[in-house]
Amino acid sequence: MKILWVKAGGLLPLDSGGKIRSYHILRELACNHKDTFFGFHAESENAAHRELEQIFERAVCVPLKLPAAKSPAELVQYGRGVFSSVPYAIRKYCRPQVVVELRDLAASNDFDVMVCDFLVAAGAIPWDSPIPKVLFTHNVEALIWKRHYDVATNPLWKLLSWREWQTMSRAERIYLQKADHVLTVSQTDLDFFAGVVPRNKLTVIPTGVDIDYFQPLENEIENTLVFTGSMDWLPNEDGIIYFLQEIFPKIRQQMPNVKLDVVGRKPSQRLQALAAEHPNYVHLTGWVDDIRQYLGRSAVCVVPLRIGSGTRLKIFEAMAMAKAVVSTTIGAEGLPVRHGTDLLLADTPDEFAQSVMQLLQDAALRRKLGRAARELVESKYSWASVARDFASALEGVLGEANIDVTASSADSNT
Repeated sequence: MKILWVKAGGLLPLDSGGKIRSYHILRELACNHKDTFFGFHAESENAAHRELEQIFERAVCVPLKLPAAKSPAELVQYGRGVFSSVPYAIRKYCRPQVVVELRDLAASNDFDVMVCDFLVAAGAIPWDSPIPKVLFTHNVEALIWKRHYDVATNPLWKLLSWREWQTMSRAERIYLQKADHVLTVSQTDLDFFAGVVPRNKLTVIPTGVDIDYFQPLENEIENTLVFTGSMDWLPNEDGIIYFLQEIFPKIRQQMPNVKLDVVGRKPSQRLQALAAEHPNYVHLTGWVDDIRQYLGRSAVCVVPLRIGSGTRLKIFEAMAMAKAVVSTTIGAEGLPVRHGTDLLLADTPDEFAQSVMQLLQDAALRRKLGRAARELVESKYSWASVARDFASALEGVLGEANIDVTASSADSNT
């Protein structure tokens, strides 16, 4: 197949779950298919994309002048479209120059299928193009904003979250209906979208993990916790702030020597201030080249998310390293994991703290959960396996498109 893959926000560096998922699927697809990557992203990310030309048949990268996240310039940009019916994330990336370049690329090459990676890129897709178009959803984007709205306490943030929830709901409905087929990363997401489009238009692509890269290490440090994820992704920031405010003090009251590594890029000033309240016990790493050393030395991986959709790669990465995981139900949502067998689930601060302490005090239970977790991802969820499912889904779309063309031709001849 000749695949045109369209993504907003860049693909490299691999510093978020969405990038990791897309990169590994694309890389595996490139072994047997012809991938053209079309990306549009902040100018500062442009240099890294030279590496893509060594992996894919072609990489077209469109750098954009974007304001820094949460800067005064971004607030001004947001304010200019506050009455728009289009979500800010789509307005931010899908500029006229991107729309024109993508349309020209699609028209000048004989692509078999076009993949819109994340809903954010949908504003740039030439939906009237004859190329079959597949929307690859990593989340239910509107649900993320609804959950922001549900937990927000600041009145302004609650209002903005409500606005993004409403505009994203509208955009999601429109683009789900425009796409020839929709891929989700979990059955939970598929069930949600089935309220918008027919189920036969939806396919689940499971989450994967690099089982060769993430392997068990023998460097565990007693009483050490870890949380991994991009700290500039709001659900991650909300989750770790919730943990530090509501859960960590309960743990340290009973086990005062417990330490926490928070591993991920760009921790906010608010998070830094909270971490400073636990000197010598909370370590914010910022960006790291390799998270395995931190996962490896942890006794327990915590995933205290209250907001999110799709699936969390951070859990599969920890499981691949045979780590015991404590997660909220939302944190583990959409993953094929079982409470008490592959990880522990806890949804209140008291339950979460008790589950973490139980694992810290019971090395045998940690090892049991870790072994089961590793066996699960090793047997079913390598990226090669996921990419085969992805290719099969695309081939199914092409088969349906050919049937439609044949039927139309037959109708015109009768």
